[in-house]
Amino acid sequence: MRLGTGPLVVFLVLASFAALLPAIPAGTWWSTAALSLGSGVAAVSLMAMAAILGARWKWMEPVFGGLDRIYETHKWLGVWALVFGSIHFVFKAGDAQWQTAAIVTLGPATRLVRQLSFVALMLIVVLALNRNIPYRVWRWWHKLSGPLFLIVIAHWLSFKSPIALVSPAGIWLTALSALGVIAAAYKLLLYPLLSQHAEYRLQAVSANASAVHLQLMPVGRKIPFVPGQFAFVSFKRDGLREPHPFTIASAANEDGSIAFMIRSLGDYTARLVKEAGPGLMAEVYAPFGRFQRTADGGAEIWIAGGVGVTPFLAWLQEANDSRSGQVTFFHFFTPGRELPEAIDLQALADRRGVALANIATGPGAPEFRHRFAEVVAQAGPAQVRISFCGPRGLLRQVRELMRETGVPDSRLRHELFEFR
Repeated sequence: MRLGTGPLVVFLVLASFAALLPAIPAGTWWSTAALSLGSGVAAVSLMAMAAILGARWKWMEPVFGGLDRIYETHKWLGVWALVFGSIHFVFKAGDAQWQTAAIVTLGPATRLVRQLSFVALMLIVVLALNRNIPYRVWRWWHKLSGPLFLIVIAHWLSFKSPIALVSPAGIWLTALSALGVIAAAYKLLLYPLLSQHAEYRLQAVSANASAVHLQLMPVGRKIPFVPGQFAFVSFKRDGLREPHPFTIASAANEDGSIAFMIRSLGDYTARLVKEAGPGLMAEVYAPFGRFQRTADGGAEIWIAGGVGVTPFLAWLQEANDSRSGQVTFFHFFTPGRELPEAIDLQALADRRGVALANIATGPGAPEFRHRFAEVVAQAGPAQVRISFCGPRGLLRQVRELMRETGVPDSRLRHELFEFR
C-alpha cells in the first residue's frame, strides 16, 4: 500500500476541521465563520505538508512509491492549500459567540501579514503550475516558498481567533508548522551538505542533433544505485549549474561509472547536448525513484516513449539479472530523433533475449496494437506485467489498449514523466 495524494489531502483537511471544533461553540459549527477558520487551518496544514515533502527525505520514498509521486503530491498540496486559503479569505473567520485572542501581537502589521499570506500562497502555486516559466527562473522563484511560508505562519499566530496555542488546533498547527520550517530550512540550507552526493568527471560523450549519451566516472567515492533510479545532476559550468533530474541509463558497475541519456527538450538540455565534452565536472545527487524491475517470471511488456527509453537501457544492462520470462519491448520514437550512436538498443535487447519492436508511427500502429494483444492473450490479462515510461499522451493510449484487452490497471507500473 502506498499513500496517494487524495487520501493525504482528505486526512489533512478532516484533521484540521476536527481539531478546530473543540475551540468553538457547537452552535457555530455549521456557520460560514467556522468554514472560513477551518479552511484557514487546512490551508496552513496543506502548505506545511508540502514543505515537508519538498525536503527530499529518503525515508518518504517508500511511503509514496518514489520521489516522482512525492513531487506530484507536493504540487497538489499547494493547489488545495490555495483553494482552502481562498475560502478562508472570502468569508469572515469570526463570530460574536467566539472568545478570540492573538497568540502573537504584531500590531499594525497584522492586517498586512494577513493579506501577504494569501498573496504568498497564490504566488507559490502559480509559479509551480506555470510550465511556461523557464526552469532556471522557476527554480529560484520556487526557493521563496520557504520564506513565504513564514509569512503564513505569522498570520495564523497574529490573527485573533479562538485557537489557543495549547488547544488541539493550536498543537496541530504548531507541530505541522515546525516540521514544515525544519524541512524548508533543510532543503534550502543543509541539503547540499547532508544529502548523498559525489563528484564525477565526464569521460565519454556521444551526441547527435537531438540527444546526448554521457558516461561519467567518480572522482572519489561512488554512489550506489539500482537500474531504474534517477539522479539530480549539476554540471560545473556557467549556464549548466542548475540541478536537473535525469534517469540513470546504466546498471551499476565495479568502476562506479554512471551514464545518462538526455534529450534536447528545452533551453538547458539543448545547451547541454551542444556543450557537453570530456573533462566536464559534475555533482551527482542520487539515487532516487522506485521504478525498478519486479518481474515474477511471467510475461512482461516494456513501453518507452522518447527519452522514456532511459530506465529500460539500465534494465537491459543489469549484469546479475537472472529473472526469466518473456519480455516484449515497444520503443516509440520520432524519426529524426534517434538515439545517440553509443546506444545500440537492438544489440542490448538481443543480448538479454528481449523482443524489441521499434515503433515510429505512434500508438495507433497495427504492429503495436496487434502484438500487444497477442502477448496479453498468450500470458493472460491478469498475468502480464506492463512497465511504462513516456509522455502522458502515450500513457493514455496504453491505458485504453489495456482496457480493450482486459488488462487490469493494477498490472501497470509507470514513472511520472514530468516533475513540474
